[in-house]
Amino acid sequence: MNSNQIFWPVLVQILITIVGFLLLGVRKTRALKTGTVDQEKAALDNDAWPDYVLVVSNNIRNQFQVPLLFYALCFLFHAIGAVTAPVIYLAWVFVITRAIHAYIHMSSNYVPARFSVFTIGFVIIIVMTVLAAFAL
Repeated sequence: MNSNQIFWPVLVQILITIVGFLLLGVRKTRALKTGTVDQEKAALDNDAWPDYVLVVSNNIRNQFQVPLLFYALCFLFHAIGAVTAPVIYLAWVFVITRAIHAYIHMSSNYVPARFSVFTIGFVIIIVMTVLAAFAL
């Protein structure tokens, strides 16, 4: 197995974050054009933005929490030569859960659904951590 395959889900996770930043730019531009934000307050306090901007901003912040553990684990698996088919499968499932989580967060923001998807992804991180520990 080519251990570099672990980096495809990493790249997709990075793409999810990039899409979030692009959507944030679109929504902030709309808020500025429609006058629904006080620019002076927004420069000092993110909470000054309308909710439709805040949900995207909050999601981007989420992309720098648990996904950082995912990145570290993927690089660890690669570094120790422990990339296996199950590890790649888990990495892809994690990224799929993050894509679904981001979609829910930036659209309906229905917390019970978002939490369920988050939990699945977090459990995958725990499993990957245990697998990495055994591989060391």
